[in-house]
Amino acid sequence: MAEFIINTDNNVYVPAEDSYLLADNLLIKEGQSVLEIGTGSGIVAMYASKLTDEITVTDINFDACRLAEKNFRENGIENIEILFGNMFEPVKNRKFDVILFNTPYLPTEDGEVLEDTINYAFDGGLNGRKVIDVFLNEVGNHLNEGGIVQLIQSSLSGNEETLDMLDKSGFIAEIAASEHFFFEDITLINAYKI
Repeated sequence: MAEFIINTDNNVYVPAEDSYLLADNLLIKEGQSVLEIGTGSGIVAMYASKLTDEITVTDINFDACRLAEKNFRENGIENIEILFGNMFEPVKNRKFDVILFNTPYLPTEDGEVLEDTINYAFDGGLNGRKVIDVFLNEVGNHLNEGGIVQLIQSSLSGNEETLDMLDKSGFIAEIAASEHFFFEDITLINAYKI
C-alpha cells in the first residue's frame, strides 16, 4: 500500500497498530460511499481514498479535523469531506455503503480520564463500551442495504457483546482479523447489512 506523509499533533491519536489493522483490511469497492467516524490523523481515510472517491470523515475533536485536513492536503488528496461533530450528528440524514470506526475501546476508570481532547480517542468508559454501544445502536440508520461496517475494538471491551448486538440488528458479523498485544487482542469486526 502507498506510503503517506503523516503529520501528528499532541491532541490527536497517533496512528498505531489498530489504525493499520483497519487500513490494511478495508473492504471498499470503487464507487462506494464511505464514512469514517473518528478519523483522527486521517490515515485510514487516506488508504480508503485509493479505493473510492466518495469519502466523508467525522471527528468530535476539532484538532483532529484540522490535522486530517493538513494530512490530506500534503498528500494531494482532495476527495475527502471533513465534518466536525460527534459520530453521526454531522451526517444526520445520509447513508453510506461502508462505515469505518476505530473505536475508543479502552476501559477507563474516572481517575484515568484525560482533560485534553486526546481523551476522545481512548476513553471507552468503565467497560470500554460507552461509545461502541451508541455507535452500534445508530449505525444501521446510516448504512445502505448490502453495506458493511468495519470496526476496531479490544477483547477487553467485549467482542461477543458487539457481535451479539450486530446480530440482533440484522447484520452478519465476524471477527475478520486480530492482533495480540500484552494483555488484549485488538480485533477487526466486519458486519454485513442483510
